[in-house]
Parts: sequence; structure tokens; C-alpha cells
Amino acid sequence: MKKIFVILLILTSLAVLAFQFKPIEKVVETVKASIETPILVNKDSLTITSRVNVLEGYKRVNYTTGSFQEYLRHYKLKAFGSKIVNYDDTNYYWQGGHIGILEVPVPKNGLQQCADALIRIRSEYLWDNNRKSEIGFNFTSGHYCSWTNYAEGYRPKINGNKVSFHKTASANHSKENFYNYLNLIYMYSGTLSLYNELESVSAKDLKIGDMLIKGGSPGHIVMITDEIINDNGEKLYLLFQGNTPAQSVHLVKNLQDSTISPWYSLKDDAVISVSNYTFSSAKFVRFK
Repeated sequence: MKKIFVILLILTSLAVLAFQFKPIEKVVETVKASIETPILVNKDSLTITSRVNVLEGYKRVNYTTGSFQEYLRHYKLKAFGSKIVNYDDTNYYWQGGHIGILEVPVPKNGLQQCADALIRIRSEYLWDNNRKSEIGFNFTSGHYCSWTNYAEGYRPKINGNKVSFHKTASANHSKENFYNYLNLIYMYSGTLSLYNELESVSAKDLKIGDMLIKGGSPGHIVMITDEIINDNGEKLYLLFQGNTPAQSVHLVKNLQDSTISPWYSLKDDAVISVSNYTFSSAKFVRFK
């Protein structure tokens, strides 16, 4: 009887220890993933689609040439090993969560943060594809500000939550003025305005260009930039993000599942960790 009691006591102790050390093992796995380069990564490639290989049993989802989806999939990257740089030219304190830096300049004014970086990429696509009339975003107040009106000289007069637009500048449709417009959007828009403005999307309907979002102050947002599918219809995705402080836009690893990294499985209301941010209940939105 005493022997049985001792055995039970030992087994109970081992179970408690295993439970206690499980979080430590998870931390160790995450640290290891942040140091190692995922085996699916091609270090010598300079676009998103060529930087990351497809998992065995999967294939890339087809999109039409000229679509926003193909634009993102073939976005240019800096050389492998390039660091995340802040707007003030300092290196970001943590370099363990990415496998690529997108060729997106970081303005020195510090305004181009997480939502702003994605707004810029979407706007540049519309500009480059002669769809300038579609460029426009809501302020956090809910007021719509379009590039077309800004180019014609209309500027917002902001008094608390009250916004009115007045023609106070000469018409200017130049690319330089386009970036002045984006700076204005960066100041008065963000994750909260995008969350309230954009169409909500279910995880089962996700496609490249859709965004995982937490609307708020602070909030966060990341964008899907590639998509693969297997014979069972199961999909995986690549993600990139900007961040706060304003910094290099970067293609992220999956630090929680090194077996598929940098691909992610995305589900509604799930807890999803992306680099150094955790979405506690996943929600998705889509640009119009």
C-alpha cells in the first residue's frame, strides 16, 4: 500500500512539473523560431512569391494579371537579412520576427505606422493602375477624404469631431502632392477608422489583400500577401505588416508553428500571434 502511494505521489509530481514547464518549453520554441530561418525561405530571391516556397501538398491560388492580389504577391523585397529600420534611421530593437523587408520607403516624419503602411500600398496600387478616383479613406471621425478632392485643392477644417472641406489651395495632381495627401490620411485615419469603414470578411472567404485587424488606440493590422491551398480546400497565408514606431514594412515569420512558417492558418475569432503582437480574437476586413 505504501509502495502504491509513493508511486502515485511521484506520478502526480511529474504531472505538476510537466504542466509548470510547458509554458517555458513554448517560450524556448518561440525563441528558437525567432533565430532560425524557416526552411521554406529562399534567401537569394527579391520578391514575395519567390522568397517563400509552397508547402508540400499545396499550390498557389490563381489570380488575374493586374489584380491587387498579383500586385502584392510579386511585391519587391530588399536583400535577405536586411534589418527593420525605424523612421529615424535607427534599427528596430527586435529583428527576430521577419524574413523579408518590402521596398516601401519609411518617411522621416514618423507618420507611416501600421495602418498607414497598408493604406500607402493600396493607394500606390490604385495610382499605378489609373484608378486614382478610387483613392479615399475615412478619418476616425467618419468623414471621407478623397484624393480627387485633395488634388483639386480642398482641405479639411477640423474642429474636434467636426470636419468640413474648403478649397484653400491650387489644384495639384502631382505624385509629390499625392504623398502630401497620404500624410494627411496618416494623421487622421488608423486601425479604428479602417475597422469601422471597411467590409468585414469571414476567414473562409479570405483572399490576398485582406487584413487581420484589431481596431483601436492602440490597435494593429496586418495584410495577407500570398495564399496557398491543398486538395482538401485548406488554405494558408503569408502576412506582412508595418508597425509603431513607423518602420520598414516586413514579411513575418510564424513564430508559433515552425512546421509551416512563414505560412499562417487563419480562423475567425482565433488567437493569432504575428511577430510581437497577439490578436486575441481574429477579425478580418477588405479594401473596397
